[in-house]
Amino acid sequence: MVSTESGEARILLVEDDDGMRLLVARALRESGFSVTGCRSGAEMWSLLPGTGVDLVLLDVMLPGASGLNLLKALRAKSTVPIIMLSARSEEADRVLGLELGADDYIAKPFGRPELLARIRAVLRRAAIAPAPAAAARAERVSFDGWQLDLRSRALTDPEGAAVDLSGAEFDLLQVFLDRPGRVLTREQILELSRGRLAAPSDRSVDTLVSRLRRKLEPPEGSPPVIKTVRGSGYMLAAQVERA
Repeated sequence: MVSTESGEARILLVEDDDGMRLLVARALRESGFSVTGCRSGAEMWSLLPGTGVDLVLLDVMLPGASGLNLLKALRAKSTVPIIMLSARSEEADRVLGLELGADDYIAKPFGRPELLARIRAVLRRAAIAPAPAAAARAERVSFDGWQLDLRSRALTDPEGAAVDLSGAEFDLLQVFLDRPGRVLTREQILELSRGRLAAPSDRSVDTLVSRLRRKLEPPEGSPPVIKTVRGSGYMLAAQVERA
C-alpha cells in the first residue's frame, strides 16, 4: 500500500512540454514523491510494465494518441489512479475526462499546492478503495439480515420490509459495505463520498451517519450495525456477503 504521508508514491508523468514536465517533476520530487517522466503515449506504454506506478499524471494534448484516448485505453487495462492535466478548462472537457475514468482533472496553469493536494487526495481514496472486481460483479449485498439491491437501490430489513434511503444515505451505506470491519475517519468518508454530501464537513458526516444508523437500528439488546469508534471514526460491524 502506498504511504501518502511519507511521500513514497511512484508517479508516472506523461507531458510532452519539456519545461512543464521538468517543473512538475521537480516539485513532486521535492515533496518526496518518486517521479518518472515521459513525452508520449508510446513512451508511457513502454514504461508501465517495468515501473510500479501508484498514480499517472496524464496531459490531454499529446503528440500521436491524445491523453483522452490513452486514458480510455489505460482504464480498460488498469485501475491505477489517473489525474488529467490540461490547458483546456471548459466544463465539457472535464466531464469527458471524468466519464472516461479519470480520478481528477486539473486545468493549467495550476499552483504547486493545488497539484500536491489533489494528488494526495486521489492517493488517499485509492489506498482505502475496495477491490473493484468484486464490487463490480455484485448486484445484491447482504449484511446482518439486511438486503441491499445495488441496481434498484432497494433496502429491506431482516423482516423483509422496505426501508427508504436518500441518495446520500445510499452512497454512505455503500462506503461502509465496501469496507466491512474497517474504521473510517470522517476525512476518509468525505474523500470516498467524493463531494456527494450536501455540505462537506465533519458535522455533515456525523449527521448523515446518525440518520443512516436510525434506519439500520437493530433489535433491542443487539449491537449496532454501524459502530462508533471513539476518537477514530465509524465502522460497519457486520459480515458482508455479495451475490
